[in-house]
Amino acid sequence: MKKICTGVAQAVIAGLLLAACTAEPVPTEPTFDESWIRSLPGGLQMTAGFGTLSNPTAEAVGIEGFSSTAFRDVSLHRTRVVDGVSSMSEVRDYTLAPGDRLVMEPGGYHLMLMGPLTNMTAGQIVTLDLHATDGRTYRFEVPVEKR
Repeated sequence: MKKICTGVAQAVIAGLLLAACTAEPVPTEPTFDESWIRSLPGGLQMTAGFGTLSNPTAEAVGIEGFSSTAFRDVSLHRTRVVDGVSSMSEVRDYTLAPGDRLVMEPGGYHLMLMGPLTNMTAGQIVTLDLHATDGRTYRFEVPVEKR
């Protein structure tokens, strides 16, 4: 009986070790998946950014704002259609609960990127910072794409 218990214990320990070695690391910060910024024809002074901002952590992330060294101003906006009329407004604060996602897409939530400091042509990578209400900053590398 002792040999059976020892063999079972060894198998359990081996299984736990294998699971620990192959498990994905637990995320510690938000992600901005499938993100992209719309390329600009020369002379235009605003564009938009899209993607899915996810909070895989165990804590809520309060969004205070966004910034980028490639633009004079970056802000979160939302487009809504009310009684057949489309309007866009700035979202001044947003809380991303644990496990939640904020989908940014044309016609809904999106980032407004004002005053580009360089030409925004397809293939460029723009650094975008999310500033959280707790003082942390999360940095994302976002490609410029022609869509």
